[in-house]
Amino acid sequence: MLTDEYRYKILKLVEENPEISQREIAKALGISLGKTNFCLKALIEKGVLKANNFRNSKNKLAYIYKLTPQGIEEKASVTMRFLKQKMKQYETLKTEIELLKSDIAEPANKKANADD
Repeated sequence: MLTDEYRYKILKLVEENPEISQREIAKALGISLGKTNFCLKALIEKGVLKANNFRNSKNKLAYIYKLTPQGIEEKASVTMRFLKQKMKQYETLKTEIELLKSDIAEPANKKANADD
């Protein structure tokens, strides 16, 4: 359930804004609050993130998230895996686009040759 994509995006969001709420993470990722909570707990249990309580301006208990040294290494590793995955998807999509372009050009070429 915690894919490299979610792992990468959560670690990036937390690194950029340690005081980010679970609700904000859920919204940024387009996932449910429950799934966000599950992912954060998994990262904390794995030792990648630390969560400390603090009181925010609305007098509610909130968390501040911090990447651990292991989390910094994990982020680098997951970034590389995620990049490779996206590059592979890009190459596949690029090939599909070229095939579609040739499919469109083929009938136009046949019509042009038939008109000669």
